[in-house]
Amino acid sequence: MTIELWMLFWTCALGIAHLSASSFAYKGQEGNAYTVGPRDEDRPPTGLAGRFVRAQQNFNETFPIFAALVLMVHVLGESGWWSAWGAQVYFWARVGYLPAYAVGLPWVRTFIWQISMVGLLGVGAELLL
Repeated sequence: MTIELWMLFWTCALGIAHLSASSFAYKGQEGNAYTVGPRDEDRPPTGLAGRFVRAQQNFNETFPIFAALVLMVHVLGESGWWSAWGAQVYFWARVGYLPAYAVGLPWVRTFIWQISMVGLLGVGAELLL
């Protein structure tokens, strides 16, 4: 498997970590009685649970772009330095994004997000070069 596909695999695992963090934090906020029930009342996540949910939403916005770029690179046989570098940058930045958001580091979190976007551009650049 190429580095890009390995990074896609590990980014999928990271997506599960995002989902688990937001789910468990919300369960901690509301308790089992509410989370296993029909959730007829709207109880928005707050505090840590809210930050995990927002981090997951942000992940969900960028992951499809990453996956599409990696799959295009793979299908077209364009794997190279830029895409391998970009995929790793995206993955490691997204790894750092979750704890940065969880502890509430606004400038650091934004900087990490920007680094992940540079990674996406690196993967995409492979298709243009």
